[in-house]
Amino acid sequence: MALKQVLDTYHILDDIHVNGQVVVDYAKKAGIAEAGYEHVVTDGHWTDFVRFVIPGTEGKTKGGKAPTLGLIGQLGGIGARPERIGFVSDGDGALAVVSAAIKLAEMSQRGDTLPGDVIITTHICPVAPTMPHDPVPFMGSPVKMSTNVKHTVDSAMDAILSVDTTKGNRIVNHKGFAISPTVKEGYILRVSEDLLRIMQQTTGDFPVTIPITTQDITPYGNGLYHMNSILQPSCGTKAPTVGVAITTKSAVPGCGTGATHEVDVAETVQYLIEVAKEYTSGTCGFYDAEEFERIQALYGSMTQLQSMGHQE
Repeated sequence: MALKQVLDTYHILDDIHVNGQVVVDYAKKAGIAEAGYEHVVTDGHWTDFVRFVIPGTEGKTKGGKAPTLGLIGQLGGIGARPERIGFVSDGDGALAVVSAAIKLAEMSQRGDTLPGDVIITTHICPVAPTMPHDPVPFMGSPVKMSTNVKHTVDSAMDAILSVDTTKGNRIVNHKGFAISPTVKEGYILRVSEDLLRIMQQTTGDFPVTIPITTQDITPYGNGLYHMNSILQPSCGTKAPTVGVAITTKSAVPGCGTGATHEVDVAETVQYLIEVAKEYTSGTCGFYDAEEFERIQALYGSMTQLQSMGHQE
């Protein structure tokens, strides 16, 4: 269970004065030796990108060959002050991955170290802007999405779970979380059977998936409609990327406060932990490598969808 870690982390993040240094100090106190942040300012708005590494027994940081999993907290901000008071719904992605980092560190200290490394990245901004969006308002971002991707996607990540609040829609009417199909180099591939199996195991319920479109896997700023930013990390990597969407039955604004459901976030964290165990052990695949080679041979590269395209 990860409910305690979620509650403790929420207490840290629900603060107008929280920043990267506060979160890094919290992580180091929990036993994460490799923890740091970078302060980024754009057009008067700021955020702190944090990065944690949980080393595995056979991870690449120790010269091993076990695969590395990336956990990215995708969001605009954890707060929309002064427009909104308190922690916003959009902050659940950051809450989930920081809680997962704390849980993994505590597991390692107790002797349950994973085979491979896990890299956790997100950003901390308690004063992010908001923006209009249909059907409910979005959280804006203190920096451009391309800057976000640059600071959260790490080349050492062999596969990525991108965790994002995905409540502002009428596509998935389910309270809890859902997973997307695997996205790799511009292709939307089939949903991983292993990831479905692990979801069924951790929730004790039928797995839930979220539909995505070609528009959703293209970069922000191209004028196309995006459901949200959950799969923006796929634009900056060759690694297979899966969105882990924290969802609700009704449409909830990303800038809404009082909308974080700690049990749903804890369930999501438990899923992240179990995927990390199996992926770094080599018992969970995000995609079929042979089939991916086949589809490329038949239809060519789709990496243009990771770019801004033919802009006028």
